[in-house]
Amino acid sequence: MEPALRPSWLPLSQGNGGSTLCALQCLEEIYGEKWNCFTILLIHSGGYSQRLPNASALGKIFTALPLGYPVYQMLELKLAMYIDFPSHMSPGILVTCADDIELYSVRETEILRFDKPGFTALAHPSDLVIGTTHGVFVLEPSSDSECGDLEYRTCHRFLHKPSLEEMYQSGAVGIKGTSSPKNLAVGDLRTPNSHSDFVYTDSLFYMDHNSARKLLAFYQQLGTLTCEIDAYGDFLQALGPGATAEYTKNTANVTREESELVEVREKIFHLLQGTPFNIVVLNNSKFYHIGTAQEYLCHFTSDSTLKSELGLLSKAVSIFVGGSECSHGAPCVIQSIIDSGASVGLGSVVEYSWLGPDVTVGTNSIISGCHILTKAAFPPSSFLCALSLQVNGHVMYATMAYGVKDDLKHSVKALSDLHSLQFSGRGFLECLDLWGLKASEGLFSGSQSSLSLWTARIFPVCPSLTESVLASLRLLGAVRSASPWCLDRHKRLSIEEMLFSKDVEDMLRWRAYIGQEIQLQGCQAGVSE
Repeated sequence: MEPALRPSWLPLSQGNGGSTLCALQCLEEIYGEKWNCFTILLIHSGGYSQRLPNASALGKIFTALPLGYPVYQMLELKLAMYIDFPSHMSPGILVTCADDIELYSVRETEILRFDKPGFTALAHPSDLVIGTTHGVFVLEPSSDSECGDLEYRTCHRFLHKPSLEEMYQSGAVGIKGTSSPKNLAVGDLRTPNSHSDFVYTDSLFYMDHNSARKLLAFYQQLGTLTCEIDAYGDFLQALGPGATAEYTKNTANVTREESELVEVREKIFHLLQGTPFNIVVLNNSKFYHIGTAQEYLCHFTSDSTLKSELGLLSKAVSIFVGGSECSHGAPCVIQSIIDSGASVGLGSVVEYSWLGPDVTVGTNSIISGCHILTKAAFPPSSFLCALSLQVNGHVMYATMAYGVKDDLKHSVKALSDLHSLQFSGRGFLECLDLWGLKASEGLFSGSQSSLSLWTARIFPVCPSLTESVLASLRLLGAVRSASPWCLDRHKRLSIEEMLFSKDVEDMLRWRAYIGQEIQLQGCQAGVSE
């Protein structure tokens, strides 16, 4: 692998496909013709992370894992998982996301290679529920009746987040039998897979240097990309002999629909049509996604499968006398201090926080970056994440707070539709009444045609971290108890505005301080991490 690119601000509005093209442009500007010979790992860091906002400020690639000392992040895990890839890669780009984990097993004599022309993607056997939210491969028929751990196949067509009907009609569905895969990734984490049918879903993909050059030339010729494109949906759907341009007009899975999107997609389709599309089928593999609050809580607390496979801990680099590695649903505490007397409920995750002896955290909650030593109670199924901000040259703090099941991506187009927004189990209009606020255009940041919990200016800005956490706890508590708490005397920001004003250096200083205190207290108590 070559040295990492210098930090570059890649525009979120272009999507992960646009960011991929922009990264190729950066490679060209920095290395010139030299990058022709590079094997490059390109990781999409995570966008806005609206489904797991404790990863929003720094990016999903820096999500902390309950593992290692110092605490590992997703970046370290990705590098460890892919450590053998470069020696079996031709010059090109390996593209992956920051919120998934791929585990696989092959025979000692088998080697996973990325050395064929065009595109090469990994394929994992998954149940049909997974298929509806991921990419699905329609493979060309194989002459081999045996189902080995590793198979090299070609792809007839790629489906992006298809319906069950589409999967069956396209021939993507396999029937589980004697020669079927050993493992299936399960879509519904709450119930076991009861279906015998399966599909092959995507994770990472590789494109050789010629393909990357072709895309870069297209990007340079385009000049300015004014729409959001997807590296998976818009690149891979153009590949395979069964691909058609029909998908270019389907905007059902698009975050923001721009008028130029269909035209750009059509150009990409004609650019990539006929490019070889190779598939590495990993029949003895598992694909884990931790990009949502529910997945994050499940894999770090209640579901023992990933924990046992990776050696994840219930207490990682932390001071915490509660919890148990053996108990089902034990809370997960990552680089935090939980004082004696404090309690953390089952199924909850606490990271980069310091909670005093009179603090209780309810079940199934996510607490990130919080500091509170006075008596306080975090309600069950709550999400609180504190951010450092730069406001008029001063460090200030705000804490986002809501229910873990709230949909921050759901938006309405007018104030008259606010009744359809839900905040922590209550209608948003009812919440506004409890907070003493009125529905108005000034209540929301950004576009007034896209009103959501993400853009609602409801989170108090405070001069200290503790004050910020307490204020947002009161905001959340007012909703849970249906008791008024006046917000109109506070300067308030939306989550969107908090991220625009984030002070990453101050947040990193807080994390370093927590780490130093853990080491100091651990040494004083004779505790070894």
